[in-house]
Amino acid sequence: MHLGAAGVGIVEITPCEHVHPTDPGRQHTPDQLVQLARLIARLVHVRGIVPVGVLAPSLCAVDTLAPPDTIVVTGAAGWLGRALLDRLDAASPDHPLVVALVRTADEAATVAAVAPRAHVEVADVTDPDTLAGAMSSASGVTDLVHTAGVIHPTRFAEFDAVNHQGTRNLLTAAASGVRRLVHVSSNSPFGTNPTPRDTFGEHEPYHPYLGYGRSKMAAESAVAEAVEAGLDAVIVRPPWFYGPFQPVRQTTFFSMVRAGRFPVFGAGDQRRSMVYVHNLVDGVLAALHTAGIAGRAYWIADEHPYAVTEIVGAVREALEANGLDCRDRTLRLPVVVARTAERVDRLLQARGRYQQQVHVLGEMGHSIAVDIAAARRDLGYAPRVALAEGMRTSVAWCLEQGYEL
Repeated sequence: MHLGAAGVGIVEITPCEHVHPTDPGRQHTPDQLVQLARLIARLVHVRGIVPVGVLAPSLCAVDTLAPPDTIVVTGAAGWLGRALLDRLDAASPDHPLVVALVRTADEAATVAAVAPRAHVEVADVTDPDTLAGAMSSASGVTDLVHTAGVIHPTRFAEFDAVNHQGTRNLLTAAASGVRRLVHVSSNSPFGTNPTPRDTFGEHEPYHPYLGYGRSKMAAESAVAEAVEAGLDAVIVRPPWFYGPFQPVRQTTFFSMVRAGRFPVFGAGDQRRSMVYVHNLVDGVLAALHTAGIAGRAYWIADEHPYAVTEIVGAVREALEANGLDCRDRTLRLPVVVARTAERVDRLLQARGRYQQQVHVLGEMGHSIAVDIAAARRDLGYAPRVALAEGMRTSVAWCLEQGYEL
């Protein structure tokens, strides 16, 4: 597989004999793969009591790397960072040392509450000196998961400083002492689907969506350069997250749905791939441990995309299942409103400004659907939690934290 559009890190994998690889973007899935996927889905459904800390059954056996001595996690206080640390901290006591990188002492306290066994280091990806010092805490065979990034910055320049240059700084710090690096990217380097019927496939060309997309595309290119220079690195590309450890923006989404104020554009048939955060942790760990995949990139998402109306309905049902009354109303707006917001967003960003609400409003008028066939084939990835269950758990987590919805 090519690493994004950079066309580097080309390596051949021999898949399991019963799986026929294909480029899923805009092609039909082979019958055998469909049958296997359905079989796995039935198995996962029947075995729904499998604990979150155990990887789900895979389509085929995969070769794995020997366990590392140390796992370094950047962005440890973030949404994915905390979910990953929670999983690693719950593992057996002989699990590798976990070094959690955070920006501030306040974030260190947040991480310690989730993963008390982790070794926390204050280090900023925009400061190469602090990165070098933090990496010195790692010992023996070291793997690295790079989750740090900014999605909704206070200053537009942070997109490049954190997502792109920060990744380059980390790659420099990791060049001589890391066995495997997993870089967490996004769907944004690929923009949006041309129509609700389209799906992003394994070899999709870059078509970045505004400043965030350009910064994450540049970060992927930096990883590709490092692979050419000899680093063993893998990229995972998750879409919209949901699940425990969520930030304020997701809680606001729930509150808007409850009040009947979340906008649905047109028929609400835009398709959005989402990923429950514990499914994403499964995918990240599979990418971290699977041998022979250096230079590859994988979409990590739930089993299938969801229509926007399905997402809003699932949130409403999850709120009601947790004892919260919802207003029986959907705010429906013409698609032209989203397109107008997108045009305003583009004008603002062209002038070096960013406004989160305008950006989100414009993006919600588009479809962003992805195909996880390559992750199934190479990583044995099989998402175990779907939208309804995941949203119920998300709402329950918010209430446990005392958040007002």
